[in-house]
Amino acid sequence: MDVTRFDNEISLAEAASDHILQAIQQKPDLLLCAATGNTPTLSYQKLVEKASVFPLDQLRLFKLDEWGGVPMEHSGTCETYLQQYLISPLRISTDRYFSFQSNPADPEQECVKVQKMLEQQGPIDLCILGLGLNGHLAFNEPGEYLQPHCHVAQLTEASLGHSMAQDMEGVKLYGLTLGMSDILAAKEIMLLISGASKVEITKRLLEGKISTQLPASFLWLHPKVKVYVVTNFSNDE
Repeated sequence: MDVTRFDNEISLAEAASDHILQAIQQKPDLLLCAATGNTPTLSYQKLVEKASVFPLDQLRLFKLDEWGGVPMEHSGTCETYLQQYLISPLRISTDRYFSFQSNPADPEQECVKVQKMLEQQGPIDLCILGLGLNGHLAFNEPGEYLQPHCHVAQLTEASLGHSMAQDMEGVKLYGLTLGMSDILAAKEIMLLISGASKVEITKRLLEGKISTQLPASFLWLHPKVKVYVVTNFSNDE
């Protein structure tokens, strides 16, 4: 695990966007798996700014996870986020975008469908992740065991308290997510961490102790993980 510390979110975003763009330049049809949330937003915005002079007509995008039980057009879905910050500005066509539907008739079959997509398109070349307050990655929540592949996740209170879910009251939310094996099969992983609320969980992660109670700790098993962390935390996930 290669840990780089930054003084502020702007410096982190500059470095992260540079690395993503370099990866795309080296492999134009890169399969990028992208997390959502406040932490990666500035990195994506910087990527869009820098990518304007490069052709990205082969870049492929895979959705990491999704809130289940709400319409795709809901303002809080990962779909809405990705459309706003990556798909629309980078002009990623529908044939190069692979996604969970947020309100499928059969959530389990939706996971089967997405797993087949990943098998056909993968492995993921670069996976961008954020760190949950309880140590989750995507919607792989802490527990006695972790799921290896795409699955329907029962969300913890920590996840349900996320800012993206604030306008989803009254909905029985669940998670749709890639599994830990899917994530760890990525050729390279970039974990972005910022936010005052992440200080303690970041300390736990960097201790290097692997536990299903801290899913992000499994990143220690991967040979190529970059962790970009803001040491002067000033915003929440």
